[in-house]
Amino acid sequence: METADSTRTFVRNVKRVIVKVGTAVVTRTDGRLALGRLGALCEQIQELNSQGYEVILVTSGAVGVGRQRLRYRKLLNSSFLDLQKPQSELDGKACAAVGQNGLMALYDSLFSQLDMTSAQLLVTDNDFRDPDFRRQLNDTVNSLLSLKVIPIFNENDAISTRKAPYEDSSGIFWDNDSLAALLALELKADLLVLLSDVEGLYSGPPRNPDSKLIHTYIKERHETVITFGDKSRVGRGGMTAKVKAAMYAAYAGIPVVITSGFAVDNIIKVLHGECIGTLFHRDANKWASTGEIGAREMAVAARECSRRLQALSSQERSKMLQDIANALEANEKAILAENEADVVAAQQAGYEKSLIYRLALKPRKISNLANSVRVLANMDEPIGRILKRTEVADGFILEKSSSPLGVLLIIFESRPDALVQIASLAVRSGNGLLLKGGKEAKRSNAILHKVITSAIPGTVGERLIGLVTSREEIPELLKHDDVIDLVIPRGSNKLVSQIKASTKIPVLGHADGICHVYVDKSADMDMAKRVVVDAKTDYPAACNAMETLLVHKDLAENGGLNDLIVELQTKGVSLYGGPKASSLLKIPEARTFHHEYGSLACTVEVVEDVYAAIDHIHQHGSAHTDSIITKDQEVAEIFLRQVDSAAVFHNASTRFSDGFRFGLGAEVGISTSRIHARGPVGVEGLLTTRWLARGTGQIVDGDKAVVYTHKDLSGLEIA
Repeated sequence: METADSTRTFVRNVKRVIVKVGTAVVTRTDGRLALGRLGALCEQIQELNSQGYEVILVTSGAVGVGRQRLRYRKLLNSSFLDLQKPQSELDGKACAAVGQNGLMALYDSLFSQLDMTSAQLLVTDNDFRDPDFRRQLNDTVNSLLSLKVIPIFNENDAISTRKAPYEDSSGIFWDNDSLAALLALELKADLLVLLSDVEGLYSGPPRNPDSKLIHTYIKERHETVITFGDKSRVGRGGMTAKVKAAMYAAYAGIPVVITSGFAVDNIIKVLHGECIGTLFHRDANKWASTGEIGAREMAVAARECSRRLQALSSQERSKMLQDIANALEANEKAILAENEADVVAAQQAGYEKSLIYRLALKPRKISNLANSVRVLANMDEPIGRILKRTEVADGFILEKSSSPLGVLLIIFESRPDALVQIASLAVRSGNGLLLKGGKEAKRSNAILHKVITSAIPGTVGERLIGLVTSREEIPELLKHDDVIDLVIPRGSNKLVSQIKASTKIPVLGHADGICHVYVDKSADMDMAKRVVVDAKTDYPAACNAMETLLVHKDLAENGGLNDLIVELQTKGVSLYGGPKASSLLKIPEARTFHHEYGSLACTVEVVEDVYAAIDHIHQHGSAHTDSIITKDQEVAEIFLRQVDSAAVFHNASTRFSDGFRFGLGAEVGISTSRIHARGPVGVEGLLTTRWLARGTGQIVDGDKAVVYTHKDLSGLEIA
């Protein structure tokens, strides 16, 4: 476990940076040059150059580019008979000679468009045997950098005498990864960035969902447990070569970051200290030894700050929330700019539209969030409310009062607005808070956390609300059941299940949002259309959106079902049917009734009556929110009493199942648990109770000295 503060401080003194870009980044899968990625790379280098950084580029790709060109040339010069014969592999040295020309021509063109100049330096491992060469190399590079020219290095494969890497070479360098590490030492670089086709070093195959990105490589921990796959699809190296090179440079005192070259601004992010990719540093083992303390310290600090928060007056806590609301509005432009960057990155990464929809903060969203915080600020004081007062004996009064839970760990996905709601609820309820958002909202969460904590007074401390930056920190935090009191996961069924299986800390949350609307035979059909359409289309990605429409069989016969279907289809909703509905309506059959679409799609099924609807909901639902549309009050009461869900509605959209709409100010999540809190969880759901006793010297003495009265004094003023 590590934090950005503990391991990314090395960027403060960086001036000279070596960037190595691999063949898999430079070229596409068909061997052609990846113009977009190269353009983004050059733009980053130009920006860094303008900020005063000295950037040296080490590039692969000549062999791959040359191979693609020579194959085409060979094809043009081959007869039909030649093509029938077995095709021999092209000479790699010829490929390198041809490809180097085209590669450098492209770099020259791209940098020229940015009003910059680049220079080519081709080297072989034998060159470095000569001390004069090494001195001249430094002089040349320093001269180029002083003129703001970008030196571009590549191994001169066209004339290299080496036959096999790691075996017959001089041991000076073996490929462009190890060349980059060697140059980092020779040219006294402050940082080496190795760009790959994956985000960094993983604990297993990157495409395996169980594999985790290793943010800091610790030799003692990772060397024996990580296995590497095949080399790069087009280059000689791969992750094995990068790790060897990174270890070589890092242990010589030069920090190294392996990160993705597919992202448009990863080099800049590294130099801004963001915790991306995998860091190699010779002090990494020291960070590892303090990692467990860091996770615990985060929770302990939140508890200490929460106790200072609880010591404030109700007016002071309300003012904190007002200050947070004002800070959100004052920083709206910065928040929206960071959120837009998250949305663009998510789109480029190919995330689902439903996730991107949840991720985006619309311009009005900030003011709405600020207003929801003000609602919490103006609500009655929730802490220390007397829930019950009892006279235990004469002169001995016992009170049951509301009290904060302590420290909350909230793990949420996609929606950065959840961070604001959760943080403000924690302040209102007097709880300490640890937050872990999804990586897709990293920038949004960071700016929101910064804005909110900046509004917390020093008498409480900004560590009241901690932002967890790495997935690797979560398993560690889940161990600390003595300092974290409740975990609330907001996300997929998989996330909630994983959290529940990984901790002794109580977990509050809902696994799925399989919400139903049942339209009874006596429903007002105009009302039914409005409610059904709203429940599905108002915010399809929300957990309280309708996922299944149940319709009484009589409506299938009198045309009511068709009216509902037309209304949904007009709004762009894709429909899938249960066995009965798919046959009647000629729509595709749903694979399962227990499915949360999170988009403009839903399942439709025809049922016999209200009892069949209830049975269907109990069998296939998730006990979240379900609604009935009917004019028959008796049928409505049967549904309301018998449907065992956290929220059950009559003649209303499921979208009302929300903390703000319930008047809670905001919600930390929706719970389908049957213990503690259920449904939208607002301030009250983040409180527990404790007992306060006031006596006049009473003792038990085997109950001989006490006359118990147990008189209920609730509602009475005590002098």
